[in-house]
Amino acid sequence: MTRTRFQCLLPRVGAALALSCALLAPGAQAQTQTAENFPTKPIKIVVGFAPGGGSDFIARIVAQKLTQKLGQTVFVENRPGAGGNLGAEIALRSPGDGYTLFLAATSYTVNANLYKLSFDPVQDITPIARLASGPFVIAANPAAHIDTLKDFVDLARKEPGKLAYASAGSGSITHIATEYFLTTADIDVLHVPYKGTSPALTDTIAGQVQVIFGTVASTVPHVKSGKLKGLAVTTATRLAALPDVPTVMESGYPAFEVSVWHGLIGPKGIPKDIVNKLNMAIRESLSGPAMTAQLAADGLTASADTPEEFGALIATEVTRWGNLVKARNITLK
Repeated sequence: MTRTRFQCLLPRVGAALALSCALLAPGAQAQTQTAENFPTKPIKIVVGFAPGGGSDFIARIVAQKLTQKLGQTVFVENRPGAGGNLGAEIALRSPGDGYTLFLAATSYTVNANLYKLSFDPVQDITPIARLASGPFVIAANPAAHIDTLKDFVDLARKEPGKLAYASAGSGSITHIATEYFLTTADIDVLHVPYKGTSPALTDTIAGQVQVIFGTVASTVPHVKSGKLKGLAVTTATRLAALPDVPTVMESGYPAFEVSVWHGLIGPKGIPKDIVNKLNMAIRESLSGPAMTAQLAADGLTASADTPEEFGALIATEVTRWGNLVKARNITLK
């Protein structure tokens, strides 16, 4: 080969090598990732709370089912701190490729109005799917002689300052949900914040405070045993575990509804076809009588939301709780 001909081939060889390197680069591989070959490696679900709680419970159920459904390991990583915000920041700073997701709870939409976040809770996410939701159980200490929700409201109006309610802490979803009802009923009741649900429930049973908006798993056993009196549940339908306890709507407040929900979101930019594949896999994983019974034991009902519907719920609740935080002057103190 003559020198002139070799020199002419150099640009072609260089271009071919450059193309090969580009195709092997991580960025190019991410661009070729489609729903057909997704996932090709393990998927991580970040939970912003410690192991053993309600968020961890639902995350591990979903991780196990998705592992079976997708043929790749789906695992949970607990990153507690700052009311769940630490885990959210870690997950939402990850690449938008579908391999890192965040287990968002109702508190995610509350935190947006109480903390200074490094991300926009609506614009900087990709909604994947709401997983499940359930009610709060409004319960009272029997010694308070409050048998119905109407009794609670009437007593709060008749004897201002007599009643107190417990919450899992200032700015917690139990605090926010209770304040939402107090606004709806136009009553004032003393707020007593605790460091978690367990001590709040313990003091309500002991009579240190009179009322609590409790989660189903923690509160129903005490209602059934008679240690607490169930007044109402906060969703539109009654709870199967407490069929005789009416809803808040049935108790005279038709516009009131609050649910405790969990869902999966990811960083901004996850391809639409991967989002749809994950959403469908989640919905299929949470269907069936065995899964329905497992969720019902914790007072939860599986959701069938599309990604768009879940995104709309997040945006709506960020606004709703923002308005409440301002109206009630709620802080983290």
